[in-house]
Amino acid sequence: MSATPNVATPGVWDAAQAALDLAADRLELDQGMHRVLRVPKRELTVSFPVRMDDGRVEAFTGFRVQHNVNRGPATGGVRLTADLTLDIVRANAMLNTWKAALVQIPYGGAAGGVVANPRRLSVAERKALTRRFTTEISIVIGPDRDIPTPDVNTGSQTMAWMMDTFSMHAGYTVPGVVTGKPLAVGGTRGRREATSRGALRCIAAAAERRDIPLSEARVAIQGFGRVGTVLAELLHAAGARIVAIADDRQAVADPGGIDVKRAVAWMRRQDSVRDMPDVQPMDRAAIFGTACDILVTAGVQHQIDAAAAEQIQAAVLVEASNAPTTPEADAILRDRGILVVPDILATAGGLVLAYFEWVQDMQAFFWSDAQITAELDRIMDQAVADVTAMSRERKVDMRGAAMMVAVERVAGATSLRGLYP
Repeated sequence: MSATPNVATPGVWDAAQAALDLAADRLELDQGMHRVLRVPKRELTVSFPVRMDDGRVEAFTGFRVQHNVNRGPATGGVRLTADLTLDIVRANAMLNTWKAALVQIPYGGAAGGVVANPRRLSVAERKALTRRFTTEISIVIGPDRDIPTPDVNTGSQTMAWMMDTFSMHAGYTVPGVVTGKPLAVGGTRGRREATSRGALRCIAAAAERRDIPLSEARVAIQGFGRVGTVLAELLHAAGARIVAIADDRQAVADPGGIDVKRAVAWMRRQDSVRDMPDVQPMDRAAIFGTACDILVTAGVQHQIDAAAAEQIQAAVLVEASNAPTTPEADAILRDRGILVVPDILATAGGLVLAYFEWVQDMQAFFWSDAQITAELDRIMDQAVADVTAMSRERKVDMRGAAMMVAVERVAGATSLRGLYP
């Protein structure tokens, strides 16, 4: 039942470090500062037992990595995947550092999770696993230290279990220890659509830059989970036509436009686009060659390799997931003139809302939907403007510009704080 942790995932962590190296070179960053930012501040690997429903005891491995905390407490997702590795966690922690700096939220970056296949776990087993994992990492998390958030295969119920477990050890309720909780236990309004809404603001700006009316745009979405389904709804409401969608096993298409409401309902019932009515089934990888104006990636890391990059017909690629593009593919996209909105910008809406929830928990005062939407839009629009300005000033692509803005801010905070002792 448990999964064995992999030793390494070649490319994921190397690519994250290479992106930093390029930004540091362009910024002419001090070599000592560069070395500090290149490695995580703290890494925790835990192994723990869980009693399964049939009475067996299985051993699981989990991770929590804090990349940088010089701008504030760390934050980042907790995921449950069978292929999770320490390198993936390191890379995501570093990405979260850059995201927080890019949207000027006073957080550092962290990430974590457990090596497990959630489809093979019952609800009781997932609860037991979550509570034991929370106990194991409780030595490094807390509302003023590291605030976990939902990620792949985790959600509001997972966060409620984590908050309750931490609170039981503390002896009192600590709602600010995690974000992404249900409203009833300290969650915030706007959580369901936050990452997708942030991506939508990026899509709108990119479409305008390429003279593509969003109300007429043809959009393909690779990854039809929490972010992809909500983004499809938001794009459809804006007038865009969703011409193809893919989950982690199969893809479907309809050049005339997929019925988004029916597709989302089907996905919620079946957990797959397989056998979806009134659409054309196709191989999962074929979505990258779909004729469209905008391609959105909302799946897991490194979905777009060199072969996929050569197939893409879209004018704009929006990375609504962490590290979906390999360095080789990124170079191809750049040479082909495809406008890429990078992950640290396109996915930052979720981090912004996590911050909003944390602030509300700490103040015990909650905001309206209108306040949350207005503030989220304002912050994302400013981040897009900052990256666009850097891109034009330094004549670099959007990914390079986003990294330069973020690294410069983190390096500045680190320099101001100085070295201890």
